Amino acid sequence: MKIAIIGVGNLGYSITVGILNQKKDIKCQALYLTKRDTSSIEHLSKVSVVKLTSDNKRAVKYSDVIIIAVLPAQLKKVLEEIKSEIDSKRHVIISVATGREIEDIESILGKDVPIIRAMPNTAISVGQSMTCLSGNKNGNLKMHCAKTIFNALGQTLCIDEKHMQAATVICASGIAFWMRLIRATTQGAVQLGFHSEEAQQLSMQTCLGAASLLIDSQSHPEQEIDKVTTPSGCTIEGLNEMEHNGLSSSLIKGLVASYEKINEI
Repeated sequence: MKIAIIGVGNLGYSITVGILNQKKDIKCQALYLTKRDTSSIEHLSKVSVVKLTSDNKRAVKYSDVIIIAVLPAQLKKVLEEIKSEIDSKRHVIISVATGREIEDIESILGKDVPIIRAMPNTAISVGQSMTCLSGNKNGNLKMHCAKTIFNALGQTLCIDEKHMQAATVICASGIAFWMRLIRATTQGAVQLGFHSEEAQQLSMQTCLGAASLLIDSQSHPEQEIDKVTTPSGCTIEGLNEMEHNGLSSSLIKGLVASYEKINEI
């Protein structure tokens, strides 16, 4: 598989690192990375499969799978630029541009081109992304290409495109929400007497453990909560105090606010 990543910004870089870390699973023969100024990613050129260029058309010409990771405002310009190099029988287009619909891409490249819309998160760099996928008619026929890449970098879920904005909030913005929860837990641990490094270690591993329990047991969060809440105990005391101060409500309101904002954008 020959892959081009058009626009190696924060997300594009995370995808790049993930692919390079998992290249045996993805079987990447060549990885073309494009950026207007490649100096900041020059260190990646030491990897044999990596080809750096500021020429988007060149990257497309020599690749099979095109991952477009530019900012939403830049998408139209980039698509117009590479349009002449796109072959609907050879290329698969995967867009991770936030908020840009498949129809927007089809209007420039045409409906015959296999187009897949993907929304990973930055945990892709460590192989732990939750990536949602949707495609046009021909994109669905090539969905295995996207799954091969993103399943090697975490987990995937194919969804209707109408849910992609919500998925962006839950999975992509969600990384920041979970980071803030870990930070808050860390601050609480410091207040209770731990040094900051110890506090963060306790918070991070406990968060990982909670998620791992649910993944392995396939149980509901409340089932696991019941296992650690005893009558008149300290856990239920803490949970109730958090709920009295709007923990669940604040999280839900935050998700809804982000969803409303992304729809405005």
